[in-house]
Amino acid sequence: MSSVLTIAGYGLREALRRKVFAVVLLLTAGFLVLFWLANHFLFQNVANISPPVGSGIDARAFAGATIFGLAMFGTLFLGVVLAIFLTLGVVRGDAERGLLQPLIVRPIGRVTLLFARWLGAVAVCAPYVGIVYAAAMLITGLTGHWWPDHVVTPGVELAAAVALIAAMSLLGSVFLSATANGIAIFMVFGAGLVAGLLGTIGHGLNSHGLERAAKVAAYLIPFEGLYQDALREIVSSTTGLTGFLLELGPFGGGYTGGPWVRVWAAAYFALLAALAAWGFSRRDL
Repeated sequence: MSSVLTIAGYGLREALRRKVFAVVLLLTAGFLVLFWLANHFLFQNVANISPPVGSGIDARAFAGATIFGLAMFGTLFLGVVLAIFLTLGVVRGDAERGLLQPLIVRPIGRVTLLFARWLGAVAVCAPYVGIVYAAAMLITGLTGHWWPDHVVTPGVELAAAVALIAAMSLLGSVFLSATANGIAIFMVFGAGLVAGLLGTIGHGLNSHGLERAAKVAAYLIPFEGLYQDALREIVSSTTGLTGFLLELGPFGGGYTGGPWVRVWAAAYFALLAALAAWGFSRRDL
């Protein structure tokens, strides 16, 4: 266990040397300030909106869920940026700089190194995502007097999605250079978001083909399924026309997810870990 903690600490010190945290904190501060301004002006205008009598639309709930869903997307994106920067060069990048070879001799080993670096990344990314998620929720709740239907589960799912991205980035670092790996993971992340958006459009248009394709994508890259389920959880108790409109998205709600996505995400992580360990064991450093 002491070896795992030592390697995890090494990864964090390397990130500090590269000023990764400074960049992410600067982006986070800017995001939260802009998000507060957006909430301030949005809910000022919501007070003047009067939905048609009998429509069943709750303007405040619709606005709050939509802007908080947007904040969840921003939180996921920032968490992914942090996770990728912490893991993109773990294997090939460090090997090319001559930093990896002294770390994988006994009794540490290659599998221990991979697990420790993933654990170090998650130890930073998960609390970071939780803090930004909670800050965005407080801003929305205190400014607009709207709170999500479920408070804890969506934040946990966002953190789990970022942990999966970190595992994918570690796997990529076994086979790709740092630059190529970073580009590849960002493209996979973008593809997942596009698939989720297309699924939402398909749900709104009652296109079963698009819905089915989006659900397949959610299982091929389950971080997207966890994100969609987090969106679903924040409005899971919202009914009527307001709930229906929020399901049309792209930020106010989601229609995919549920317990099976969470179970599959855990199994998917195990598959990533096994593949990374196998690939790393066969690499000639």
